[in-house]
Amino acid sequence: MDRPIDFCHIFYKLLPKHQILKMKIHPSAIVLASLLCWTSTHAFVPKSFGGHHRLTSLHVATDPSSTTAKSPTDSLQYAPITLFGKDHAGANASDKHLLGGKGANLAEMSFIGLSVPPGFTISTEVCDQFCNVWNQELPPDLWNQVVESLKTIETEMQSTFGSPENPLLLSVRSGAAISMPGMMDTVLNLGMNDEVCAGLAEKTANPRFANDSYRRFLEMFGSVVLGIPRSHFEDEIDDLKYEKGVYEDSDLTADDLQELAQKFKGVYTAQGMEFPQDVLVQLRLSIGAVFNGWMGARAVKYRQVEGIRNLLGTAVNVQAMVFGNMGDTSGTGVCFTRDPNNGNKELFGEFLINAQGEDVVAGIRTPRPISELEGNMPQVYAEFKRNTEILEEHYGDMQDIEFTIQEGKLFMLQTRSGKRGGEAAVKIAVDLAEDGFIDKHEAIKKVLPEHLDQLLHPRFPDVENKDYQSAVVGKGLPASPGAAVGRIAMTNEKVVENKKNGIPSILVRDETSPDDVEGMYAAEGILTARGGMTSHAAVVARGWGKPCICGCTALSVDEQKGEITLTLEDGSTKTFKEGDFISLNGSTGDVLEGQQQVSPPAVSGNLKTFMDWVDEIRTVDVLANADTPADAKEARKNGANGIGLCRTEHMFFQPERISKVRQLILGNEKQSEAALKELLVFQRADFEGIFEAMDGFPVTIRLLDPPLHEFLPSLKDKPVLAALAKELGSTVDELKEQVEASEEVNPMLGLRGCRLGITRPEIIEMQARAVLEAALNAIDAGVDARPDIMIPLVGKVEEFRHQAALVRQVAAQVFEERGKTCDYKIGTMIEIPRAALVAHEIAQEADFFSFGSNDLTQMTFGYSRDDVGSFLPKYMEKGILLDDPFVTLDVEGVGQLIKMTVEKGRAVKPGLKIGVCGEHGGDPRSVRFFANEADLTYVSCSPFRVPIARLAAAQAVVEKSS
Repeated sequence: MDRPIDFCHIFYKLLPKHQILKMKIHPSAIVLASLLCWTSTHAFVPKSFGGHHRLTSLHVATDPSSTTAKSPTDSLQYAPITLFGKDHAGANASDKHLLGGKGANLAEMSFIGLSVPPGFTISTEVCDQFCNVWNQELPPDLWNQVVESLKTIETEMQSTFGSPENPLLLSVRSGAAISMPGMMDTVLNLGMNDEVCAGLAEKTANPRFANDSYRRFLEMFGSVVLGIPRSHFEDEIDDLKYEKGVYEDSDLTADDLQELAQKFKGVYTAQGMEFPQDVLVQLRLSIGAVFNGWMGARAVKYRQVEGIRNLLGTAVNVQAMVFGNMGDTSGTGVCFTRDPNNGNKELFGEFLINAQGEDVVAGIRTPRPISELEGNMPQVYAEFKRNTEILEEHYGDMQDIEFTIQEGKLFMLQTRSGKRGGEAAVKIAVDLAEDGFIDKHEAIKKVLPEHLDQLLHPRFPDVENKDYQSAVVGKGLPASPGAAVGRIAMTNEKVVENKKNGIPSILVRDETSPDDVEGMYAAEGILTARGGMTSHAAVVARGWGKPCICGCTALSVDEQKGEITLTLEDGSTKTFKEGDFISLNGSTGDVLEGQQQVSPPAVSGNLKTFMDWVDEIRTVDVLANADTPADAKEARKNGANGIGLCRTEHMFFQPERISKVRQLILGNEKQSEAALKELLVFQRADFEGIFEAMDGFPVTIRLLDPPLHEFLPSLKDKPVLAALAKELGSTVDELKEQVEASEEVNPMLGLRGCRLGITRPEIIEMQARAVLEAALNAIDAGVDARPDIMIPLVGKVEEFRHQAALVRQVAAQVFEERGKTCDYKIGTMIEIPRAALVAHEIAQEADFFSFGSNDLTQMTFGYSRDDVGSFLPKYMEKGILLDDPFVTLDVEGVGQLIKMTVEKGRAVKPGLKIGVCGEHGGDPRSVRFFANEADLTYVSCSPFRVPIARLAAAQAVVEKSS
C-alpha cells in the first residue's frame, strides 16, 4: 500500500469526539490501531526535536533521496517538537514565534540552570496546520514524535505515563508568542484514571492528594476538552460540600473527594459521554483542544482588542506535573519581580499552601501575600528570591513568574515579561536603565504608547479630602490603578449596550472569567467580590489600563435582582441598583458612591525623566492640533513643538460668533462686510493667544476649509430661524429658501477649501489679515510669533498660486499699514490624490506640505468617513480590512501616495518641510511609518496625545536602528 490506513483519522473524521467516547469500543483501540498500521509500514525517523544546539535545532533537515510516502508534516519548515528541561536547552527566548512565549522561556530557564520540570513544546507552526490544513487532526508521524518525546519525560522523572505503580502526570498548556493571559486553555493532572488514582494514593500514602488530583482532572478535561459546561461540575461540588457541612474545598476528606470523582464521572454519563481511561487518548484529545482554543471566541476577541495579528497560532507545552497540593509542605503561586502597579522594586505576588496553580488565578480561594512564604518555608523563599533576581537580570525586565513547591522542593513553571500599568512601566524602565541593566534605547522599548495613555487618564484629585472619604462605601484590593466613574452593569451584554449608547459602565461581578473579555474591554472599570491581585480580572485590567478592584469582600452581587450590596465598617449596608453611578479608585482600592470628581495627572518625576530620554532619541518633531489658546497651552504642557493644525472654522462655533458667520453667508453685501469686520476681531484675538502660548514655535493656521452650509441653522430649528430672519431683516420663509439653496448633493466634494477662497476671496483676505496682525501684535508684546498659513484642499497648482497671491497681497497691505514686517510661510494641505501626483509642481510654489490624512484616506478609498460605520465592522470581521483606515494609516495605498509626495516634493526642494496633521498623527503605528518610511519632518495630533506621539517617534528611531 502507498500509505498506511489511518484508522484514528477515519474514526475521528467520521464521528465527533464526544460520540467516539460514547462507543462501547474502548477509545485506546482507535489510537492503537492507527499506531500499529503506521509503524508497521514506516520506519520512524524523527526530525530534530530538542537537540543540544541553540536555535539550529529548530530547523528541519530534509533528505531529498528519501522515498518515504509524503506525510502532512513534510510541509513544516521547522521541527514540530522541541524538548526542555535538564540537558535539553536547544532553544531560547528568541524562538517565541515558533515555541510561543511560554515554551521559549521554559527552554531559556532550562538553559540558565533553573529547576524546570521536563517537557516538550509542539510548535505554533503545527497549530497553524492543525487548525487550517489538517482538519484538526494530528498526523500519525507527528503523534509518533509526541510519544517518543514523552519517553524523555518518563526517563527524567523516573516514572511512567499511565502506570498505576509509578505514574507520570502531565500538564498541557497553551502559549502564544504574545502573552494572552487567561484567553486559552490548560489541562492539568493529565494521565489520571481509576487505576492511576489508586496507585498514586498507595505510592504517596496520601489518598486525599490522589483523589483531589483526579477530581480536578475530571472537571478540567470535561470542560476544556469535551465542552461540558463547568457549572455542571461546580453544582456537584457545591452539593457535596453542603451535604458534608463544609465551606472550603480543602475541608473535604479523601473519601469525600473519591465520592466527588464518581459524581463527576456521572456528569459525563448525563451528557451522553464516557470518560476515557486510556491516557494516550486523553493526551491526544487535550493537545487538540489546546490548539482549537486558538480559534475559540474569547481568544479571537482578545486578539482583535489587542491588535494581535500575524501569529501562526499557539504552541502546546506538555510538561511533567509537579504538585502543590501534596500537603502543608507544598504550594503554588504567582509572583512579579516588581510591583506591576507602581513599579517598586519588591516582590509582588501571592501563593496558596496545599493547592494547584489554577486555584491562585481563578479567584476561587483568597491567596496569601508572597512575603508570608518566608515565614512558612524560609529555605524555599530564599531560593525563590534568588531565582527572581537571576531571571530579571537575565531578561532585563520585570518578570511574571509561576512556581510550585512539591514537598519542600521549588520548581519554576513559567516566566514572562510581566504586564504592568502605565505608572509602573515608566518607573521600571527608568530604574532598569539607571541601575545599568539596560540602556536608554531599551528603556524606550519597555513603555508602550498605551502606558502613557493610562498616565494621561483622569485621577481623583485629593483622596484625603473629607468629601472623598465620606463617599467611600467599600474597599478591595487595588488591582489596577486609575480612576473610573460609570453606571453599574452586571453582564457583558449590558456593558456593551451601554457603550453603544455612550453610557460609561463599571462592570461589577462576583469574579470575572475569560468569557467576560468583551465587557471588561468596554467598561470604564471593573469591580469583583472575589479574587486576588493576580486573578484574571486583575491581570487583564492591568494590561488594558482599566482601573480594577478585586477581592472586595464587603460586596454582594445579586444579578437576578439587578442590585449590589456593600457592607460598611459599622455593619450597615448600602444597596445600589444596576444603572446607579459608582466610582472606583484602582490605585487605593476604594469604592465610592456617585460620580466623583476627577482631574488629569501632571507630567513629573519618573515620567519627566523618561520623556526627556524620548526627546533625546526621536528625530521627528511632534506638534499639536489646537484651535484655541487653552488648547495651545495644553499642547505645550504635553511637550508639543508647535501647532501643526489650527482649524479656523472651530473658532466660529461659539454662540456670539456663529450668528456673525451666518450673517456673512446669508446677508446682503453690507451685512456681510459688517460681519467680516467683527469676525476679524474675534480671530485676531484668538491668534494672539495662540502665538503667546507657542512662543518661539511654529503655528500652522489652516484657512477656512468646511462647506459654508455647515454653519447654517437646521430648517427644523424654528426659534433660531426666526431670530436670524429678524437680524437680517427677512422673513422666515425667505431665509429657508436661502438655506435650502446653500445645500449641496455631496458637500465634502463641493464648495469648500481653496474653492471657497477663490469664490469668496473676502473671507480669505479677512483671515490672512487676522493672522498677520495678530503676529505683529504678539511680536510687539515680546512674543516670538511664527505664523505658517496653510491653504486647504488644493488639487491643482493654479489653485495654490491664486490663494498664495491673495495672502501675499494682504501681507503687503498689513506690513505697509503697520510699518513693520514679520516672517511667515505659505504652504498647503495634501489631501487630494491629484495633489500627490503633481506634488513636484506645487512644491515649486509652496513653503511646506502637510498631509490631511483624514481626507486623503477618504478620497483614496472612496469611503465616506461619516458613513463608514455601516460597513467597516463587516469588512474587519471578514479580513477585508485589518484596521480602521481612519485610525491607522493604510500603508499599502494611502502610504504610497504620501511617499510619492515626499519624493516628488523634495526632488524640487530638498529641505521641504513636510508633516501630517490628520488623526493618524497620534496613532503609534502610523507614526512609525511617517518617521521610518515616509521621512516626514513632523507629526501633529491632539494635545492629549502629544506624549504618545513623542514616544512613538522615539520608538521608531530605536526600531530603525535595530
